[in-house]
Amino acid sequence: MAIEVSGFRAAGIACGIKPSGKPDLALVVSDRPAVAAAVFTTSRFPGAPVVVSRAHLRGGRARGVVVNSGISNVANGARRLRDAREMAELVARGIGARTREIQVASTGVIGRLLPMDRLRAGIPRAVEALSPRGLEGAAEAILTTDSVAKLVFRRARGGVLAGFAKGAGMIMPRMATMLAYLFTDLAIEPALLRRALRGAVDASFNALTIDGETSTSDTVLVLANGAAGNAPIGVGSPRARAFERLLADASAELCEKLARDGEGVTKLASVAVAGARSDRDADRVARSVANSALVKTALFGGDPNWGRVVQAVGAAGVPLRPAQVGVRIGGVELLRRGEPSGGAGALRRAERAMKAKQVAIEISLGRGPGRARILTTDLSYEYVRVNAEYTT
Repeated sequence: MAIEVSGFRAAGIACGIKPSGKPDLALVVSDRPAVAAAVFTTSRFPGAPVVVSRAHLRGGRARGVVVNSGISNVANGARRLRDAREMAELVARGIGARTREIQVASTGVIGRLLPMDRLRAGIPRAVEALSPRGLEGAAEAILTTDSVAKLVFRRARGGVLAGFAKGAGMIMPRMATMLAYLFTDLAIEPALLRRALRGAVDASFNALTIDGETSTSDTVLVLANGAAGNAPIGVGSPRARAFERLLADASAELCEKLARDGEGVTKLASVAVAGARSDRDADRVARSVANSALVKTALFGGDPNWGRVVQAVGAAGVPLRPAQVGVRIGGVELLRRGEPSGGAGALRRAERAMKAKQVAIEISLGRGPGRARILTTDLSYEYVRVNAEYTT
């Protein structure tokens, strides 16, 4: 069954950016102005589409989003901004909207110029191809090193929510090369949409790391066009919590799909930290472990080397009492109060647990109520190969 959201049309076409000839231009349009909220990369070297989209979002409304894949439009001088703005202008002209109502994104190789002649021809073709059943095509068109499209669909009381995302490497968003787009036909007031998105992002996309690298192009965008005809849902209304859960659940599903399709990924791991002095301290420890190349290669090899976890805990830079630290891998206690636990039998059980496709790493610090959880992946030979050959 095709995914449809009332009042939205989408398309994904090939306009000649990718040498492979695969789809490389996605367009999603709302038939009416939609309430819009977004979270963008915190990189100090953002791509031109991020700069343009931030400016366009100040009005809190949008009619659509255009995304090209294959070239990221980063580090191209003054031309990069002109090209991003022209992409928005071409879409706006085609659908009868204002330029500032169009969000723009580009993903792919950094430092190459967009072939604007192909986009000038391609964007009108994408407008012509718009269809209520086009979301799956759009999801395909934004992929780079991803192996599969990632889509999500949820039914809600009186409406639906759907979305898609891409990202296989350079993923540790810190939203404060990953793109995610969500669309609902529910009427949502701007303040609630912004709050719901921030909560959803913090619990999902911001809690994911594949390789510890923050992209220049990270974006999560949500549009709510009200085509379902419901009374607008606002902060404090009876339906607000239900919408926040809806958006959070959809974001979490997309996040896990991103992790499973990460470059060279063979395993997922959740890193849960408890007993820190604060949630912020817990997050720092969890990220230190989740981003450790030593931990990630141990995951790939199925090696229950808890010493690698401990070294990453100690490197996080938060106050510790080593005599209170504990570590479990796959539910098996390997370190208790700073000392090895369980002997050879525990190591064998942990090794068996690490053969699973998803592994739990639990760390207790014994300092306070702070907690955090980060989703990470292993680091394989294939990840090295893909990134060693990325521009070739």
